[in-house]
Amino acid sequence: MAVERRSTGPIDLHTHSSVSDGTETPSQLVRAAAAAGLGTVAITDHDSTAGWSEASIAARTAGITLIPGMEFSTRVGHTSIHLLAYLFDPSDAGIVAETAHIRKARLTRAEQMVARIGADYELTWDDVLAQTTTGGTVGRPHIADALVANGLALTRSEAFAGILHWEAGYFQPHYAPDPLRAVALVRAAGGVPVIAHPATRGVADVMAESRLAALVDAGLFGLELRHRENKPEATARLTMLAVKYGLAVTGSSDYHGEGKPNRLGENTTSPEVLERLIAEGRGSEPVYPD
Repeated sequence: MAVERRSTGPIDLHTHSSVSDGTETPSQLVRAAAAAGLGTVAITDHDSTAGWSEASIAARTAGITLIPGMEFSTRVGHTSIHLLAYLFDPSDAGIVAETAHIRKARLTRAEQMVARIGADYELTWDDVLAQTTTGGTVGRPHIADALVANGLALTRSEAFAGILHWEAGYFQPHYAPDPLRAVALVRAAGGVPVIAHPATRGVADVMAESRLAALVDAGLFGLELRHRENKPEATARLTMLAVKYGLAVTGSSDYHGEGKPNRLGENTTSPEVLERLIAEGRGSEPVYPD
């Protein structure tokens, strides 16, 4: 059935729940999306599909279409590249093994960072765990929330600009696969891969065309070019490359509830791109309202 008959209203393909670093449960996130007037929302928690079931139940009654997804952590050298993966099989062995590895590395990294911060500030691992959801992906945002709770920062954003900034000396990287491997894993699981906010570092640091071409050959579907953190000149460069390589262009909020200033629907994806995405997804199905 055509997308326009299934879903009316704006389309936001990048949001986070408390399963990763959002502040709302999956069902609260879906209801917030419906209240914001969205017709379609994707749940894309970091390296986890644990929120899909709860979000799906909420979507069926909230009058909104849900696209099951995930934000897949990848890395090239010291550069983090996030890959949005949609409509893949959450039970695929390759995806399950890789995301478990990433989550374990995130946890170890977080524990090490807290130990280092705790040597200089009043912060413990229990303080961080108090900010997490059982079974969720623990990460730097939870450390930021603990810093706020302990009076060491006013907001999550201030914590990232201060104690958690890489120049402060406490930052540590964590394991993540190369994006080429991640794209291949997503496609093997029947999913549709899109690079998240690829223009945040400015035109001088735009992904090399040769690397982008290799990702296209591996099955890359699109680039998330409508995002508040993308820089204009870098976006213009990537827009030209998207046209050259036939890549879809998506837009979304990267909503985290109260964890970020990003608001639902502030950037959106066209119905035509969503229709193409759904047509290519083979690992799982969109969840349509009852």
